[in-house]
Amino acid sequence: MPDQDHQPTFRWNATDYHRSSSAQQQWASELIQKLALTGTERVLDIGCGDGKITAELSQRLQKGSVVGVDSSPDMIGFARTHFPQSGYPNLSFAVKDARTLTFDEEFDIVFSNAALHWVTDHHPVLEGIQRALIPKGRMLIQMGGKGNAEQVFRELEVVVQNPRWSRYFDNFGFPYGFFDNEDYRSWVRAAGLDPVRSELIPKIMVHATRTDFAGWIRTTWLPYLERVPEPLHQDFIEDLIDHYLLMYPADTLGGIHIGMIRLEVEARKSPFCSNI
Repeated sequence: MPDQDHQPTFRWNATDYHRSSSAQQQWASELIQKLALTGTERVLDIGCGDGKITAELSQRLQKGSVVGVDSSPDMIGFARTHFPQSGYPNLSFAVKDARTLTFDEEFDIVFSNAALHWVTDHHPVLEGIQRALIPKGRMLIQMGGKGNAEQVFRELEVVVQNPRWSRYFDNFGFPYGFFDNEDYRSWVRAAGLDPVRSELIPKIMVHATRTDFAGWIRTTWLPYLERVPEPLHQDFIEDLIDHYLLMYPADTLGGIHIGMIRLEVEARKSPFCSNI
């Protein structure tokens, strides 16, 4: 795996992401159901983004609490503004990198949705999760997995080979951590956690309009867009959409379908394990 010190960082537009992340919110709500919360848990949400999922968690924890962390100051600033403690007294946010978590046996549950594929080395992430959990605590995370958005990547490869764009992609490496479940299960064990379940789950993301599809690309495909001069971002996005729709046309209602693969992992910390 790449060295964690070489993990790139990106400048997120939290307001734009908030408008363009309905699919991520839907999947997070489905994942929250699997937590089977009693309402008393202390929860850590890694990669909380704009905070709307963390706020949803807080409303299910009447006698518990939730901390949302994200490496983006813009995202955390947005979350604190839109979900203040005056309205969500059991909710707090902090700027923290998933690779350098410093919590020590503070949480019953560590949760993450649609975030950790931004990290290419998960060993420090899982070690931090293990430290953050109390004995018998549990982890439930979901992220892009092996084969995620494969059709989009296929068309991206065509686009970036176009002479108009290719000069911006010299020495460009694949920026995401899309892993298979068997590898991930071994990393969970190596971090001192007991795997409960690890599976790749196919999902379909549907964008109702071309504009919605463009919003998703604009707000989440940052490793590609940040290679291109900002005045050309929209041209690059339109070029990608044209190529994609040529190969995978919209449905009769104009909906654009994207095949996604999510890696979902559940694990527990041993009741006999305590941090030193």
